[in-house]
Amino acid sequence: MSDKPEANEDMESYKKAIDGATQAQQDFLKKFSNLQVDAMQNFFSMLQGLTFYHAMFKTTIQSGGRISIPEAERQALKIEDGDLVQVIVIPIERKHKNNSVK
Repeated sequence: MSDKPEANEDMESYKKAIDGATQAQQDFLKKFSNLQVDAMQNFFSMLQGLTFYHAMFKTTIQSGGRISIPEAERQALKIEDGDLVQVIVIPIERKHKNNSVK
């Protein structure tokens, strides 16, 4: 019967180790999740800053890789032919001609 106190102590040690590991995993997931939230908030803040001072719009890539700036944005920003502009490209939807449904 002297085995039972040792078994109980071993079981308690094992339970404490499992609880500690579980807590460590939960803490890691919370920190990782917070990092993701912070990264997304920083990204959206950057985009918001771009749209506050500049224009943001969707456009389609034309033949030869050309894009067009809509007339309303050109007028609002007073952009004329020959002006040099900065372009940031963020793909939002890909359309591949080779992936046709049969």
